[in-house]
Amino acid sequence: MRKVVAILTVAGLLGGTATAAEAKPPRNPVLQEQLDALVGQFPAALASVTRGGRTESLVAGSARLGSRVPVPADGRVRAGSNTKTFTAVVVLQLVAEGKVALDAPIERYLPGLVPGGSAITVRQLLQHTSGLPNYTEYLGLEDIAKLRHRYFEPHELLAVALAHPPKFAPGTKWEYSNTNYVLAGLLIERVTGRPVAEQVTARVIRKAGLRNTYWPQVGDEGIRGPHPQGYARSGGEVIDVTELDPSWGWAAGQLISTPGDLARFSRALLDGTLLPAPQLAEMRKTVEAPLLPGWRYGLGLFRVPLSCGGEYWGHGGDIHGFETRGGATEDGRSVALAVTALPGTFGDSDRAAQAVLSTVDAAFCR
Repeated sequence: MRKVVAILTVAGLLGGTATAAEAKPPRNPVLQEQLDALVGQFPAALASVTRGGRTESLVAGSARLGSRVPVPADGRVRAGSNTKTFTAVVVLQLVAEGKVALDAPIERYLPGLVPGGSAITVRQLLQHTSGLPNYTEYLGLEDIAKLRHRYFEPHELLAVALAHPPKFAPGTKWEYSNTNYVLAGLLIERVTGRPVAEQVTARVIRKAGLRNTYWPQVGDEGIRGPHPQGYARSGGEVIDVTELDPSWGWAAGQLISTPGDLARFSRALLDGTLLPAPQLAEMRKTVEAPLLPGWRYGLGLFRVPLSCGGEYWGHGGDIHGFETRGGATEDGRSVALAVTALPGTFGDSDRAAQAVLSTVDAAFCR
């Protein structure tokens, strides 16, 4: 499980205000108990669960460590690597428009930028089978106190990655790399001639009707609207990292959202609101993702088995201060869970990470 935490860590423009009211008494007391059980391993937990056409927001813990501050129902959090799915959707929309070919080399769209780019396809970038090294392994993010206010340009992130040799030949293995999605973001900008933040906002956030999701602009270190505080361990102590510069995540992890919006996005994706059927089918062609038994990865999308049978499709994201997990099923269920620290911040990382995944599974299955 520690491998899962390490691999998924990445960082994951409309107005709108998240609801600040406290959650109502739960219709699902068993799920509320599981959410309550996360407190202690995390300061707060927030969830959005849709089953049988009914949506419920649940919260547990405190919005501020060391105080009793109500957690805002469906409050905003940093979405981390959920951003990758948004980015992948835009690339696949461009495929549907005939502007990008999935199996064309990245060299066609970003000439001279990637050594060996003539052998790496757009599909392999979105699928994490490119073999490109992961720049986040070399930034020093383990000491976030030193980097939380540092701004990174996308090409700077790419340069950090490309200073190291490839991990494997393209297409021969699966290995999660944030570098793939920095390149996907640059691809979007080159093909459209517009900023990736604008394209994600217009093509995905607005189209899916996500009122509380936005891409922070350059220099924006805060979280707009009602939100819990996020915490991280740095230099042996726990610090409040709610304010930080998310530019090191960029197209791989910069978005801010709410559990409700993340669940709504997963539902819109599976329902065909965001992509034509052929491109959604390509997105759901998977390869083995050897993180946990049965996990597979498509194009910016995990397929995760459920204990009650079947699977859900989603992503998840880890950024200092917040972890999110969840997705949607074919039969209309959708779940998104957020906690206000990374697993291991307040104890055993394996136990905490498994507790989050188990709670998501229970939300789908009960």
